[in-house]
Amino acid sequence: MNGDLHRLSTEGAWKSTGAGSFAVGANALGRPLPAGWYRLRGRLDTQEGSVTLPSVRLHYVRHSALTEAELMLPDPGESGSIDTLLLLFEDVELLEFTPGITPARFAMRGFTLSRMTRAAALRTMICVNPRGIIARSLEWARKCVSRGLRRATDDLYADYCRLLHARGTSEYELWVRKYDTLDPDARKKFGRRACEVGDRGPLISVLLRVDGTAEPSLRRCLDALLEQAWQRWELCVINASHDAPVADVLAEYAARDARIRAVSDEGGGSPNAALGIARGEFVALLEAGIDLRPHALLHIVEAAVVDHEIAIIYSDEDRIDGKGARFDHDFKPDWNPDLLLGRNYLGSFVAIRAVLAREAGGFRDGHEDDCGYDLLLRCSEPVAAARIHHVPAVLYHRRAEEGSGTVRVHQTKLRGEVDAGAVAEHLRRIGSDARVETIENSPGLRRVRWPLPQPAPKVSLVVPTRDRVNLLRTFVESIFARTTYPDFEVVVVDNQSSDRATLEYLCNLEARERVRVLRYDAPFNFSAINNWAANQCSGQVLGLVNNDIEVISPDWLDEMAGLAMRPQTGAVGAMLYYPDGTIQHAGMVLGLFGVAGHVHAGKPRGWRGYHDRARLVQNVSAVTGACLVVRRELFEAVSGLDENLPVEFNDIDFCLRVRQRGYRNVWTPFAELRHHESASRRVGSDAARRIRTSEVAIMLDRWGSILANDPAYNPNLSLQGRDFQLAFPPRPSYCRP
Repeated sequence: MNGDLHRLSTEGAWKSTGAGSFAVGANALGRPLPAGWYRLRGRLDTQEGSVTLPSVRLHYVRHSALTEAELMLPDPGESGSIDTLLLLFEDVELLEFTPGITPARFAMRGFTLSRMTRAAALRTMICVNPRGIIARSLEWARKCVSRGLRRATDDLYADYCRLLHARGTSEYELWVRKYDTLDPDARKKFGRRACEVGDRGPLISVLLRVDGTAEPSLRRCLDALLEQAWQRWELCVINASHDAPVADVLAEYAARDARIRAVSDEGGGSPNAALGIARGEFVALLEAGIDLRPHALLHIVEAAVVDHEIAIIYSDEDRIDGKGARFDHDFKPDWNPDLLLGRNYLGSFVAIRAVLAREAGGFRDGHEDDCGYDLLLRCSEPVAAARIHHVPAVLYHRRAEEGSGTVRVHQTKLRGEVDAGAVAEHLRRIGSDARVETIENSPGLRRVRWPLPQPAPKVSLVVPTRDRVNLLRTFVESIFARTTYPDFEVVVVDNQSSDRATLEYLCNLEARERVRVLRYDAPFNFSAINNWAANQCSGQVLGLVNNDIEVISPDWLDEMAGLAMRPQTGAVGAMLYYPDGTIQHAGMVLGLFGVAGHVHAGKPRGWRGYHDRARLVQNVSAVTGACLVVRRELFEAVSGLDENLPVEFNDIDFCLRVRQRGYRNVWTPFAELRHHESASRRVGSDAARRIRTSEVAIMLDRWGSILANDPAYNPNLSLQGRDFQLAFPPRPSYCRP
């Protein structure tokens, strides 16, 4: 119990002056609370105020791959009853129960936490919506068959939490209320922080081009600027709309505040007129439909003061409707240059060093409406990745679009064409012959086709196998029937096959053109098998491919090899589907469910993903070794796969060692294959448990906190729920208000 809670004389009654909590630790329990399913029941009777957002925070044992998680409880409502499932992924050494986050007087009665079997938990989750019992049961059964019991159950638990806990309130609304609501105390803190920075902080020149902006939207934008905690700013605004009401609003605000300066429109609305008079060390690009939050400029300034080398700063964002409700959060990755080519993920509020913007040539004609995308591409070209900074916090709201859908689609298409042109020119400037294509039915998204050297480098596809001839045959035949790549060899590594049909097929393969069969007569060790085979390959590029892979897209290897041959690229991963057509692999997130996990798993083919992340080439920290392409010289430079990781995580470890050397790992959705996951290798449960425990320990010891801070993810997103769910609570690197 902490100081925000006070016991009252009435039996069971308490008074909370804030987010007070009750704590139960391992000492009180006699040992850590074992992982598994639990049922929490009790009553919270409100006597004064309101019990808002009750929760349970779990602190996992220190040797666990997880750290902590906060589980939101259902609103007790008028009945005061709480009855919910809790899933503990690992053993818990401390459990904190928080009755609410606002001052209240309440009584707690009959609280119990009891262990449940998995079967009982499954029944509870399936029956949470009685009208959908049959459909939910069938859906869960199908997922068990296609993706395994654990993943199917994780999905069911996530759905259970959403159905039971939300009660008409979105998950994001709960998150905002708990972690991102600005009360008067928070605003006072902003002021104190601004004073602490003082004269060390730079002047920020906000550049605003107004064109076709409604008067109310413009007023909100200007009012938000006036409310900034950081006061050393100026607004350089150019009016390209030629509407009298807009001109009147700008004149009104300029008269109110000398920091607001309207610029002559002699340049036909070019933002260069505003850039030309900017006096700040940083220029911040802003759209009229954007509402800055009070701490937006302060975060920019604090980042610049901490690191004087920072050149570009951007942040997370969300949208807001006419009633002030926030939705559609966009929690972004750190610097991700391949993703930036696919869409302008940096957003509509980005700060750039003024000298850099001017050296890059400022704004160019024809790109006035692209949110500074063309300028950002040019500014990023000479700048090292370490100088581009991401603030992992929502610093602005994008106003929900108004007007007809037809107009919005037309505007998106026009902007998409302009942005595609900006990417094409960027590619020419960096000396590449790559081509830019707009993704079908998605005018705002782009694909870059990276050219192969001529002649195309030879690719050696290393394929470990053991028995299960049908899988191997499907793989080999699909490779030769559907792969358009001009120069590759298939190196099949037989690891102690004993099945007669398999041995006969391997003998037949030895006589086949562009196929070699190697015999690896030693206990299974995925890392050792691939390393041994790689030493005997002749290709300039290596492809590590499971024998349960089946080719879908004919140009899969052209796509992966084209990306792999770029000097800055490390490992390249593909889009893999389960046999039922749902996504199995679309890149991996470090720390997800422990060491690392697949994102978008179980979603249907064609799934857009979180802000189109399942449809765009992007930089990731790791990709699966089930289909991984890398230059041979780089594979050898990091000494291949670690043979101390014989079964799991060898691909994650390899990718992290590649990244450690400064290379960027890449995942592409345009190399599509089917993966009959791990169908050819079965390990006894006891042995599997021992191996996994050992390999988890190696990864935790070697990579430590890196696993909880994936730069291709976001600290506001969960590592313990399905990918791209919100984190309760956000991880430490989150920039709190």
